[in-house]
Amino acid sequence: MSKDTHGDETDSTSTAEQSPDTANSDAQVESPAESGRSPALIATAVALPIALLVGVLVMAFIARQNVSREPLALGSVPAPGATGPACTALLPELPATLGDYTDAELAQPAPAATKAWQLPEGGDPIVLRCGLDRPLEFNRASPLQVVNGVSWFAVRDETTGASSGTWIAVDRGTYIAVTMADSAGPTPLQEISDAITKTIPEQPLDPGPIPS
Repeated sequence: MSKDTHGDETDSTSTAEQSPDTANSDAQVESPAESGRSPALIATAVALPIALLVGVLVMAFIARQNVSREPLALGSVPAPGATGPACTALLPELPATLGDYTDAELAQPAPAATKAWQLPEGGDPIVLRCGLDRPLEFNRASPLQVVNGVSWFAVRDETTGASSGTWIAVDRGTYIAVTMADSAGPTPLQEISDAITKTIPEQPLDPGPIPS
């Protein structure tokens, strides 16, 4: 909820030893001049495949760095507190990166108090929205998870087998939602929690009534 540059180096070393018992004293060693192959030519023949392999790896690395990401188009949701002091304080303090996820450009006009991150190669983004209404699912019986001092309520549709969910901070007086794929891991929510703890004071929980 990345929040992506790795190189692999392989050293291959082989040795061959000839024992005195098996050595043939009458064996003749062919010199480079007699074989018609110079040491420089042999070295070039060995080095060329290695250089080609390194070139492929470098090009693959560059290609990964230059993936073009389209601006994200996000729909609007009711967010009466988006322009309030809590969201105004939070947005500038959010990190530019969340693990492997980096800042994503939003298509304009973008909803207020909204920020997104995405992997370098694209894919499902992490989207934060601040200033939302209290979610209908949040009631006195709702289980909460505390992450770095912030109480989160998870909302997901278990019936569809979705591989993503939304986490909603419910103890700051305004509701902050973070939607991300399960594969994003714990780092994004931890780092967002740190920013929330730093900028928005904790408030008493205000859950809805338990449905009858």
